[in-house]
Amino acid sequence: MHNVVISGTGLYTPANSISNEELVQSFNAYVAQFNADNADAIERGEVQALTESSAAFIEKASGIKSRFVMDKEGILDPQRMAPRLPERTNDEWSVLCQMAIGAAEQALQRAGKTAADIDGVIVACSNLQRAYPAIAIEVQEALGIEGFGFDMNVACSSATFGIQAAANSVQLGQARAILMVNPEVCTGHLNFRDRDSHFIFGDAATAVIIERADLATSKYQFDVVSTKLLTKFSNNIRNNFGFLNRAAEEGVGARDKLFVQEGRKVFRDVCPMVAELIATHLDENKLNVSDVKRFWLHQANLSMNHLIVKKLLGREATEVEAPVILDTYANTSSAGSVIAFHKNQDDLPAGSLAVLSSFGAGYSIGSVILRKR
Repeated sequence: MHNVVISGTGLYTPANSISNEELVQSFNAYVAQFNADNADAIERGEVQALTESSAAFIEKASGIKSRFVMDKEGILDPQRMAPRLPERTNDEWSVLCQMAIGAAEQALQRAGKTAADIDGVIVACSNLQRAYPAIAIEVQEALGIEGFGFDMNVACSSATFGIQAAANSVQLGQARAILMVNPEVCTGHLNFRDRDSHFIFGDAATAVIIERADLATSKYQFDVVSTKLLTKFSNNIRNNFGFLNRAAEEGVGARDKLFVQEGRKVFRDVCPMVAELIATHLDENKLNVSDVKRFWLHQANLSMNHLIVKKLLGREATEVEAPVILDTYANTSSAGSVIAFHKNQDDLPAGSLAVLSSFGAGYSIGSVILRKR
């Protein structure tokens, strides 16, 4: 049995960003056109008029001010309102592979590793752009990594679940080091015509190197003290898009083939579950919540994160204790907590205790206790 560390993290940020104001301008143009086109039916009560959005509403509801996206033009086109990402040939690297490579190269550099040092690749994300071959095997080929690769999906919790899977392989001696990547094109499954959710997601990719402690040389090392996972079935966050859609024509283009959620129910259900899991996890490892110097939480909603940490600490957390990247990245699904980790780790002194936690559809919750070396 080997001790395991996270020795490097990486981040790929798309070149384009959309502000709340830009998003709202596009959405409101669509609303105005819809209401004009359906004026008679709206007046007869047969169709419900759409309501405009506002930048202030978005920020108050979520804490989001802007988001990075793989395509800006298609999203902001009121006639389209979806990213435009042309299909690539089978001889070109896929979009997810391209994003994963960008994050992976940075993680490898911070870990002081090359492809020859890595024995496996895990791609863990919410939405895989194809069923097979696995994106992980494509990333493995693109980087020249020998060994194995596989994809996994636990929605927004995919990164913490991926860290546990990687840590187990390293701990058992099945690999010296694993590259775990989270490429998320969340805008691809977002309904930009839905006022309650059109602002939620952004795109990004993150990467984490998990390796044997005795082989690690990086100055960015964190001991993986313990991992804990929990799932509980819920329909409150769902996406019904899949290969069987072609077998049921009546569902093609339906609202539930994109991201849908019951936001208030999710807030009510998930916040106490996350706080309880983290508290239990720390207690099982004979650690006090008060000793945790940093919480890198899933970046879905600012109020959720505030409530979770308040339940744990018994007080409001500072931005140093619970860093926020949600304002500029929006919800990037599985990548969110790792972005917070990547951007807010170097200032921690050696010996600092921290928790990386993600949560989302499933429901699924992951907790990773880390200690900086």
